[in-house]
Amino acid sequence: MRYGICTLNSVAVRFEPSESSEMVTQLLFGDHFKLIEIRKKWVKIRIAFDGYEGWLDTLHFHEISKEQFKEIENQSPEFAADLIDYIQDSFGQLTPITLGASVQNLHWFKSNYEGRRITGIQPKKNLLSTAMLYLNAPYLWGGKTPFGIDCSGFTQMVYKLNGYLLKRDASQQAKQGEALSFVEESEPGDLAFFDNHEGNIIHVGIIMPDNYIIHAHGKVRIDRIDHTGIFNTNTNRYSHKLRVIKKII
Repeated sequence: MRYGICTLNSVAVRFEPSESSEMVTQLLFGDHFKLIEIRKKWVKIRIAFDGYEGWLDTLHFHEISKEQFKEIENQSPEFAADLIDYIQDSFGQLTPITLGASVQNLHWFKSNYEGRRITGIQPKKNLLSTAMLYLNAPYLWGGKTPFGIDCSGFTQMVYKLNGYLLKRDASQQAKQGEALSFVEESEPGDLAFFDNHEGNIIHVGIIMPDNYIIHAHGKVRIDRIDHTGIFNTNTNRYSHKLRVIKKII
């Protein structure tokens, strides 16, 4: 088995080994993974954090040893806390990084980061303040940054920055946690899931106080929620049908 770490701000992980293939998720700086299939220009990876698999351009990562991989696994993660910042290498060259980049192993690359860091498990009340950092981020299928993010990437990153593991896709996240019977039983930070006409989970958002929800739909936005679903005040109609609310923590 071989291993790698992302050394760029954010890179596409694709469904197939092709630049024209759908982006299914992103790696942020410092994300580590296993290489499970290797081709000339592409590698298939399994991301250590959530087990998600996809194809990565060979120019977008640095190979690390098994020992380094294990070292990361045994560490407490440290994440960049600002929307955008920079890492500086020993030659003075700057690499931009975004909110959620992993910055605990920069010594491997003789680099330095002087910005704010987030580490450890945070109280549940912090989830909403983290979520607000992504407010108005444009929707991007497969995205995980304040400059483009999808609904489950948004919930995953908010929880990750507070020390909790969510799977990557909404349908996977919906299998985690404890189901609640009513919206009124929920508390800020719980997750609401929504389905389509076939009953498939297609959307997720984070419950806020007073029957509001923050979610990525067109952009990261705040809307009303009730037992029917999400009510969009811009269009004056329901945009998503509620399936279940889950208490993850």
